[in-house]
Amino acid sequence: MRRILIFTHTGRKDAIAAAIETSALLYEAGVVPVMRKADQEAVMAAAADHDAEHIPVHILDEDCTLDDVDLGVVLGGDGSVLRAAEMVRSADLPLVGVNLGHVGFLAEAESSELASTVRQLVAGDYTVEERMAIEVSVWRENVCLGQTWALNEAAVEKANRERMIEVVIEVDGRPISTFGCDGVVMATPTGSTAYAFSAGGPVVWPEVSALIMMPISAHALFAKPMVIAPTSIMAVEILTRTDAEAVLWCDGRRTVDLPPGARVEATRSDTPVKLARLSTIPFSERLVNKFELPIQGWRGPARGDLRRQATQSLPFLSPAVHVVEPQHKDEPSPPLIGHDDPTRTSN
Repeated sequence: MRRILIFTHTGRKDAIAAAIETSALLYEAGVVPVMRKADQEAVMAAAADHDAEHIPVHILDEDCTLDDVDLGVVLGGDGSVLRAAEMVRSADLPLVGVNLGHVGFLAEAESSELASTVRQLVAGDYTVEERMAIEVSVWRENVCLGQTWALNEAAVEKANRERMIEVVIEVDGRPISTFGCDGVVMATPTGSTAYAFSAGGPVVWPEVSALIMMPISAHALFAKPMVIAPTSIMAVEILTRTDAEAVLWCDGRRTVDLPPGARVEATRSDTPVKLARLSTIPFSERLVNKFELPIQGWRGPARGDLRRQATQSLPFLSPAVHVVEPQHKDEPSPPLIGHDDPTRTSN
């Protein structure tokens, strides 16, 4: 029997209501809804308050394990998707997000599409794509202080609002630049539309294998966003010229304090995060829809059956083109080539 795990934001009433509806739809379709113990208790309490019909739900790690689950449905915003990814990353379990937040760039469907979304998931009408993650490690004096990972980004930020940090950024063991700043973001293509986007970084299509390094409010002439090979190792070192401390945030969830002299390294992870996709719309269309970008006036490419080649070549604007080779300053200049002027009369 198929099982689908439901993640919900138990602090939001709309998420609790969506979890109740999702459980009912799955049960009616012959699929076993699964929840974590805390989520199930919150949902059942809300269902009792609304006199909703009791739906049998399996409890994760009591009635089944992650290996018994086929798919995870996340009801909430991007933060909920990141929290769910943290739980299931070690399992071969794809996630599909239903957006109950604002932008919801990681979500695949909106709350108004919940019923049709569940029908597609039950029918297996979806594809699974792998999103790059990064492995992050913190070092100080050749001692590893901690290791973690991120789907969106690893952000080195100043710990105190009133003081910037002094850093050196590095790629593949070679220093790039030193400057004072509010922080540095090391992101994946998925994270290019998150923190790095807000800091002025480039939007990178998810299919592109690349890493991004983005300084934040750097006091420097060269503090440009950099797109780096996925095989590279990015690093940020906290200088000891001042006693300013920093903090590492991974996906806004996992944190490590960074004393002066600490070093943060990030590189591509061997374990991607799997996301289920219900539609085949291109990323460019998702970008326009999520950010409500203006596209008025767009005409689009000509239809294939209406395209035709030009009937003749375009004429040159001048009758002749003369190429003059560069000359050394001590060499005589080439003679000027003139054209006959029909309006000029000779003596």
